[in-house]
Amino acid sequence: MEYVRAFLAGGLLCALAQLALDRGKWTPADVASAFVILGVLLGFSGVYDRFVAWAGAGATMPLSGFGYFLAKGVMVEPRPDGLVETGAAVFRFAGALFAFIVAGSFFASLICKPKG
Repeated sequence: MEYVRAFLAGGLLCALAQLALDRGKWTPADVASAFVILGVLLGFSGVYDRFVAWAGAGATMPLSGFGYFLAKGVMVEPRPDGLVETGAAVFRFAGALFAFIVAGSFFASLICKPKG
């Protein structure tokens, strides 16, 4: 049942993004930015915690999950003082995610032929 919930939640988020692209005047960069910002805001409010508990990977894999992890990094730190400590808190919590994204992008660039 966990797989079904993850599939439904991730599919719903992706369908919302596709609707914003198809029906709205949004560019892919607008949709990506909106999903990250939405994940940060819902992460700070605590709503996304309950969504992650219900949906699992279906909630953490889309870009809204990335924003959620950024918010969690700041919230886990006791009291970050200043901009540098806040940035460090983000990287401390989501550092593995950043490393995976960079490494995955590098290996994808070796396999795929760029268009540019």
